[in-house]
Amino acid sequence: MTLQQMKYIIAIVNCGSITEAAKQLFISQPSLSNAVKDIEKETGIEIFQRSVRGITLTPDGTEFLSYARQVVEQAELMEKRYRGSKPSKKICSVSTQHYAFAVNAFVNVIETLDTDEYEFTLRETRTYDIIEDVRSFQSEVGVLYLSDFNERVITKLLKENHLEFTSLFIAEPHVFISSTHPLSKKKTIAIADLEKYPCLAFEQGTYNSFYFSEEILSTAEYKKIIHVSDRATLFNLLIGLNGYTICTGVLNRNLNGDNIVSVPLKTNEKMNVGWIKNEKANLSGFAQSYVSELERLIKEY
Repeated sequence: MTLQQMKYIIAIVNCGSITEAAKQLFISQPSLSNAVKDIEKETGIEIFQRSVRGITLTPDGTEFLSYARQVVEQAELMEKRYRGSKPSKKICSVSTQHYAFAVNAFVNVIETLDTDEYEFTLRETRTYDIIEDVRSFQSEVGVLYLSDFNERVITKLLKENHLEFTSLFIAEPHVFISSTHPLSKKKTIAIADLEKYPCLAFEQGTYNSFYFSEEILSTAEYKKIIHVSDRATLFNLLIGLNGYTICTGVLNRNLNGDNIVSVPLKTNEKMNVGWIKNEKANLSGFAQSYVSELERLIKEY
């Protein structure tokens, strides 16, 4: 088994298909497929499960990928130390619910990098897709929350997909509204106070379950509700329609400006915000730095 073969497996997982990986590696698809078969024959395991929908990692393949990433990362460190060679392009993906602090941490880590090349992906996406991204190694880290309401369902889903949840902080729910909203000067807001204003919520697509909602109190009845897919749209509607959304209360003025304010919501509910990883995976250097920066930012906020 060679170092190059391990890099092939990592590339296939990062790209999501043998065809795309072959293009990025500048080799033919049959050559890459044969390389995979050679590794599977040598190790005596099946790394990828093939179907009409494409390929997915088997349990053995998941474990193999974890070791391969460690070996390749260590080899690159040795080359950099003893050959003075140019470090390879850094690659990492993160999937998260729509949190400004998650974006801020991503920005801060990238700014500290001493490298000429990198390829990173930050997905602000749906709850189910975050879990699927981390399960399939499309992302190393996922950021989401648990509550008394969704914890049983989400925890079961994480366990079934061999994912680990690590808590970052316990948040008391707040209401995000515009600084000119009629309720913006209140010290606390009750759900009843919000009745005549439109509630803004992130849509969850096919998996549109109350348990996957990014907003706590998802089962409450709202007379007016607008589903959106991105943070920019949500903030525009907060301002333009005097709308509101329920969230963690962690607000970054560098990213959100002074047009949005956060007011505590009268409720006994709590949000346990944390990050997830595949239990068989070892985080890359960037992913480790990202988690550390998340922890630092939360303490700062």
